Amino acid sequence: MSRTRNFVLASFAALASLFGTGASAQITEGVAALVNDEPITTVDVRNRMRLIIASTGLSTLDQEAMIRVQDQAIRGLIDEHLQLQAAREFEVQVAEEEIMQSFLDLAQRNNSTIDAVIAELERSGVDVQTLRHQIESEIAWQILVNGRYGSRVRVSNQQIELALERLAASASQPQFRIFEMFFEIRSAAEEEEVTQRIIAVMNQLQQGIGFPQLAQQFSDAPSASTGGDIGWIAASQLQPEVAQIVPQLVPVFQQQGGALSNPVRVPGGYMIIALVGARDGTTTLQYDLVQLTVPNSAVTDSTRDEVGQAMSANPTCDSLDAIAAEIGGAIVTPLGSIGADALLPQIRDALAPLNEGENTGVIDSAAGVQSIVVCSREIAGPGVPSRSDLESQLRGQQLSLLSRRWLRDLRRDSTIEIRN
Repeated sequence: MSRTRNFVLASFAALASLFGTGASAQITEGVAALVNDEPITTVDVRNRMRLIIASTGLSTLDQEAMIRVQDQAIRGLIDEHLQLQAAREFEVQVAEEEIMQSFLDLAQRNNSTIDAVIAELERSGVDVQTLRHQIESEIAWQILVNGRYGSRVRVSNQQIELALERLAASASQPQFRIFEMFFEIRSAAEEEEVTQRIIAVMNQLQQGIGFPQLAQQFSDAPSASTGGDIGWIAASQLQPEVAQIVPQLVPVFQQQGGALSNPVRVPGGYMIIALVGARDGTTTLQYDLVQLTVPNSAVTDSTRDEVGQAMSANPTCDSLDAIAAEIGGAIVTPLGSIGADALLPQIRDALAPLNEGENTGVIDSAAGVQSIVVCSREIAGPGVPSRSDLESQLRGQQLSLLSRRWLRDLRRDSTIEIRN
């Protein structure tokens, strides 16, 4: 039996005793790993394993599952040591107030209090310093990433507009409430280890362990901090590989009130999603429009050309009255705020590709020759982000990508020894 297996069995016995199964073992403490000559002790690993087990609600584990928990514990501790080492290098210190605020946020997300969370940890045999260490590294790393990349990340108006366009395109589509877990494959050598980790998580899900609890401990996505919850979203906003499987999950969700996907290969790793809600589109595309009309009674052979030439200059809503004065019989009508679903299909299709300040060009209608100017367009409905919220989301996505790249570089450039 390898020394790794011996260590696992010792940890298993200790944890079994912790949960009252009657098992016990004499454990020899030592160094489980070195990160740039900084030790991670077997005590550190065992405490982290206890935290993972307590937070995921696991009660009984076989040796295979315990090995997976140990691997996850060591993996997380290595990353935290790298993050805190980088923080010390850049003289970043985390204030006690920030740590306590994170404890408070954690308690509130679980409808609890800080004292109750600490008491629950103690009942599970978890040293509260283990959670504190995890929180401190998360805060320190966030400060580092913001300090290093924050001033470089720029979210342009064009990016915001493109995001709004995607929202507009999905406004009337069905919405899905989705939780996600992402398992990153950092190199080809990790493929087998990640596959085994996914199998272990899938087994735990099948045993009824909560998806959010597992996501918090095992997911590599930024959403891990919220238990994998990415809220209500249209399938078109998901990665293409994931979007393809959502329709397959809907019938299961309708029958059982929830549906779980198999692991899906996506760029950089694997994704597992849980579908916990579905509804018709609740957002609409809302326009503010001004219409220029030359009624049939005033239309001449040259009217179409006149209107087309005038509108090719992209007049604004405010300048349309002056434009109309140059066209015989033209009338300007403010249509005000109107939803896309309330428009005639011909008008809706003409407006679909337009941005603010653009117009439909010449439209032949039963009323005469027309053109419509878009004064503004926005997505309206519950849960629709403001431009400011959208900018923050896009900025967060860019920082998250840069964060993962930096941590990957730290792993590559560091001396990491896992002792068997």
